[in-house]
Amino acid sequence: MTEVLLHCCCAPCSVSCVEPLRREGINPTAFWYNPNIHPFKEYEARRECLVEFAKQTEMPLIVCEDYGLRQFVINVVDDINGRCRYCYEHRLERTAQVAAQKGFKAFTTTLLASVYQQHEQIAAAGKAFAQKYGVEFFYRDFRPQFRQGNQTAREAGLYMQKYCGCIFSEEERYIKQITRDREKYSE
Repeated sequence: MTEVLLHCCCAPCSVSCVEPLRREGINPTAFWYNPNIHPFKEYEARRECLVEFAKQTEMPLIVCEDYGLRQFVINVVDDINGRCRYCYEHRLERTAQVAAQKGFKAFTTTLLASVYQQHEQIAAAGKAFAQKYGVEFFYRDFRPQFRQGNQTAREAGLYMQKYCGCIFSEEERYIKQITRDREKYSE
């Protein structure tokens, strides 16, 4: 069975990836590295849910603990609307580094499962860092499993987040309410 380091943004997206990989004869090791997720309680909830999911599915897990609010904001402040590129590249570079350091032949990411993410940017970042660190980027389009994976995650009682992860995506989650309140309370 082939071993692949699977960067995991959260347990629900992992559901969409783990079984398809196992059906291919691939044994994923989960990798938690998400310094983009804010606030801390959200970061903690997602991390702990992944830890529990890994135990339930008997999937090895590597946790790279790095709650990185300040560093994330410093790196995106000049291009908040383009923050996703930094976010993808930062997490996938660290995943490629760890894959190379730990002797994995390949790595991939659950970010490829979400229908809300910028799929082509993720794939391009994965390929670039694979080349830089001498490991394979194991590309799979997990999006066809996304809805079913989320349904399975709900049925299993996994924590289901309401936004991508960064504080700016959390703001976007409420943009309609913010606009309504601004209009309601403006002089």
